[in-house]
Amino acid sequence: MYNNNNFLTPSHLIILGLLLSFVIAHSGLAALRSWAETKIDPRLYRIFFALVSLPLAVVLIIYFLNHRYDGLQLWQLQDVPIVKPIVWILSAISFLFLYPSTFNLLEIAAIQKPQVYLHETGIIRITRHPQMVGQVIWCIAHTLWLGTSFTFVTSVGLILHHLFGVWHGDRRLKERFGESYEKLKSRTSVIPFLAIIQGRQTLHLQEFLRWAYLGVGVFILLFWQAHPLLICATGNIDW
Repeated sequence: MYNNNNFLTPSHLIILGLLLSFVIAHSGLAALRSWAETKIDPRLYRIFFALVSLPLAVVLIIYFLNHRYDGLQLWQLQDVPIVKPIVWILSAISFLFLYPSTFNLLEIAAIQKPQVYLHETGIIRITRHPQMVGQVIWCIAHTLWLGTSFTFVTSVGLILHHLFGVWHGDRRLKERFGESYEKLKSRTSVIPFLAIIQGRQTLHLQEFLRWAYLGVGVFILLFWQAHPLLICATGNIDW
């Protein structure tokens, strides 16, 4: 479970296998969405999507937490006073990106009919793929804090998955919306703030004054308090 100074522990390959399984299931089902929704009700497909993706995600999280100190200790910065607040600030920022501005809980829960939209407000003005940016920030923060080869390998795998998601998402939206998406793409950027710096986009701060973002802030505070309990709970699972 913890660092044994052996780089190629089996857990390195297992986490990559778990990541690959999640990518195949998650991205594969996303690619099939347009076709599948012509065969079954979109709500049923959303439920099926969740029943496949969520258990795989839970397994990934538990396995990562239980093996985060495996492998080589590449660096040890936890005793440096400034590192802990940096890690928490980066983690909080990552959640603001991971929680997309287009999130609709009623559609996610399949209470309302799930639909695909084109959005160009809020955080989409900063980056067209906020979840990818949030995941990269999260990986940087946790790799900085833990400093192990296992965490580094996991972070590389997660980032590669989300970079693939950038291409995959753009392709699917182009197929669905055609010229409308090309116009949106020309006014936005994958790299955060690039479209704003180049004058292709304008940031409107009032678009961030939403109850949803207050909810994210509350979640971050609660997660900060519950984090030790989460570590303890996953540690009781012998994976």
